Amino acid sequence: MKTVSLEKRTLPHRLGIGGWAYGGRYGLERYLFILHRIAGLSILLYFILHIFITGQKINGKQAWDAVMGSVGGTWFYIGEYLLFVAVAFHAMNGIRLILSEFGWILGKPKRPIYPYQSANMRIRVFTWIMMILAVIIMAVGGFDFFLMH
Repeated sequence: MKTVSLEKRTLPHRLGIGGWAYGGRYGLERYLFILHRIAGLSILLYFILHIFITGQKINGKQAWDAVMGSVGGTWFYIGEYLLFVAVAFHAMNGIRLILSEFGWILGKPKRPIYPYQSANMRIRVFTWIMMILAVIIMAVGGFDFFLMH
């Protein structure tokens, strides 16, 4: 007679932390999802830092001047541009997500005739259009940031 073990078997975590960043079968949309999260968290970090720095104004002119002197360097200027890039990407990807969630860019349903066409493939063109618009906005912002000032 065969004995049955009642122990709970756990599967090894084969992908580890890399599984969080792996696109898998979702590909481009999964990578955009990860970048959307990273951009959102960076905007949140900036917001917290901005509130802290602006809050130093209440401590008087001397404290305000000291804080403003520490954030006036080249690295913070580049950081501001990276924040602009994050906001531009987050906004354009957010618009894409809203339009696809409401089904406005999915198109009419089609008969399931072989070979099947995934709905993701139908909106792939719109995804590329939105990302190209984001890159154009980033380039115009970079021109204004670095060449006009």
